[in-house]
Amino acid sequence: MSPHRAIGSHGTLPWHIKEDLDHFKKLTWGHTVLMGRRTYESLPHGALPGRRNIVLSQSTKSLPGCEVYTSFEEALQHCGADEQVFVMGGASVYRTALPLASHLYITLVEQEPQDVDTFFPVFNEDEWQEVKHEQHKGFTFTEWVRTSKRCHMVSPT
Repeated sequence: MSPHRAIGSHGTLPWHIKEDLDHFKKLTWGHTVLMGRRTYESLPHGALPGRRNIVLSQSTKSLPGCEVYTSFEEALQHCGADEQVFVMGGASVYRTALPLASHLYITLVEQEPQDVDTFFPVFNEDEWQEVKHEQHKGFTFTEWVRTSKRCHMVSPT
């Protein structure tokens, strides 16, 4: 996300940062990713390989390579208690998941993009501890931890 929490522009990511995409793949490989329908539709090749793909949708009943549920709660009911679930957007899914999240994996992008319309929700930093801060040219990988919650969130860039 940008300094002002921007994460999207007209259904697409405002940046293309190869290192961030590689970091996301490494972080989520072999785990479950959970996303809204519009986030799924923004993926260039559909379901992400090497991961269990869960999509939330009120209008679509099935998608290739995905499990589709009508609500966040219903999706979590189909996940194991020890299963790592990485929430990857969009903004309304992030807002729903934030109270349950144990980790936030956020790439902070220094550039403030133009013409954005989607933002990561505000979270109380006092409830979280930053445990990773890895600086790169133009962006920083961060990880935040809160105790006793069970899903993970990944902010797209």
